[in-house]
Amino acid sequence: MYIAHTVAELREHLAAFKRPAFVPTMGNLHDGHLALIRQAKPMGDVTVASIFVNRLQFLPHEDFDTYPRTWDSDCEKLRAAGCDMLFAPDEKALYPEPQTCKVHPDPALADILEGHFRPGFFIGVCTVVMKLFQCVQPRVAVFGKKDYQQLMMIRHMVRQFAMPIEIIGSETFRADDGLALSSRNGYLSKTERAEAVQLSKALKVMAEAVQAGERDLAAIEARAMQTLTERGWQPDYLVLRRRADLQAPVPGDSLVALAAARLGGTRLIDNLEIEALAS
Repeated sequence: MYIAHTVAELREHLAAFKRPAFVPTMGNLHDGHLALIRQAKPMGDVTVASIFVNRLQFLPHEDFDTYPRTWDSDCEKLRAAGCDMLFAPDEKALYPEPQTCKVHPDPALADILEGHFRPGFFIGVCTVVMKLFQCVQPRVAVFGKKDYQQLMMIRHMVRQFAMPIEIIGSETFRADDGLALSSRNGYLSKTERAEAVQLSKALKVMAEAVQAGERDLAAIEARAMQTLTERGWQPDYLVLRRRADLQAPVPGDSLVALAAARLGGTRLIDNLEIEALAS
């Protein structure tokens, strides 16, 4: 696996290839990330991953400084997964001067749900992804569906800017008990880890209510919020939204249930796609 630490090194090595398949990450890799690498590999003539902890998407009180950096382990895992190339710039390499030009995504999508609770988050996400895309020039990029709103945001950005990149959404990779894999799961204590599966269970209960014919979506959401709150969680949202744009659904829409909640000191997110509402 070739490792590039600068944009110049990256571009020099990629000059021999025509169809890079790209998986951007912030490191601290788990099996979900490696599944993205394996999915991307047959889609291009070179498989590129990036590791960059992006300061722009962290709020001042969040865990940028303590976010786990596991370089040696990450490199070993990427090699084993068949990754051909790793782009691992430091901040000076990716942001050689203050990044005053930023991508401001559509507020209708960027300022709801995650964007409401983490103001400016998607400006940071879209800015770094745009910059990574300009560096790697991929023809395919693979993102996990666990970060559902982020996936939609990237697709919207690529479409709006007419970028010649196919965005692939990969199914959420889960532990045997159903917990969505996340780099932040490592923050959970043993007791919290056992409890964490309740987030995916809450989404399943929401989906089952819809599939059973219940149409009072607000009531379904309220019950889910109450259930987690009573178990000691601090939920930000558990909602049912239209898959197409994450707005309020109407009959005939395909749905997604989305959740974000804090368990102890760790904030977890998850989602579950649901069949269309009956007309």
